[in-house]
Amino acid sequence: MKRLLTFTLTMLTLLCLTACSMPLKSVTSRKNGLNCAFQAKANITLDKLQAEGTVKRLGTGVWEIEFSAPDSLSGVKLEFSEGNTKASYKGLSFSVPQSAVPVKAMLLNLMKAVDENAANEELKGDEKDDLLEVSGKLEGGEYILIIDKEGKLSGFEMPNNSLKMTFTELTVINGETADTTQPVTTEQAAVTETASVTTTDKAA
Repeated sequence: MKRLLTFTLTMLTLLCLTACSMPLKSVTSRKNGLNCAFQAKANITLDKLQAEGTVKRLGTGVWEIEFSAPDSLSGVKLEFSEGNTKASYKGLSFSVPQSAVPVKAMLLNLMKAVDENAANEELKGDEKDDLLEVSGKLEGGEYILIIDKEGKLSGFEMPNNSLKMTFTELTVINGETADTTQPVTTEQAAVTETASVTTTDKAA
C-alpha cells in the first residue's frame, strides 16, 4: 500500500512539474488598423495553386483583386460588392472563369474575416515573431488573421483548406476609413454565387 501511495505521489509531482514547465500562450491586444480602405500585393497559395495579384479593400464587403499570375488568371479582375461578384478582363465583363472559382471562395472568407474584425476597437490574439495571430471561425472553416505592428493585415491562413495568403506593400488609400455600417453577410454572397452558377449552366 505504501509503495502504491509513493508511486502515485511521484507521478502527481512529475505531472505538476511538467505542467509548470510548459510555456503558456498569452493573449495580447494591438491597435486595430483594419478599418480602412487599403491596397496590397498578395501572394496566394491554395493547395497546388499559386497566384499573385493586387488586393484592394474599398469598404465593408467591397473588395477587388486583379491577378498578375498565373498565366491562366493574369489580367483577370474580380470585384466584390453587395454580395455580388463581377469578373472582367481589360474592361470586358464575363462570368467568373473556372480557374478563379476556388480563389474566389477563399477571398470571400478573407473578406468576411477582415470585415468582422475591422469592427472591433482592438485586435486580440497570440503574439508570434512580432506579429499578432487572430484566430476565428467561419462557415468555411477556422482561420488565422496575421497582423503587423501597425495593426495592418499581413497574412491570412485557413490550414484546413490548405490556404495561405501573404500581403506586402500595404498602403492606405487616401487615408480613408472604410464604412462598417452595412456588412455583407456570407449568406448573401452564397446566394449570389449559386445564382451565378445556375445562369452559367443554362448558358452552356
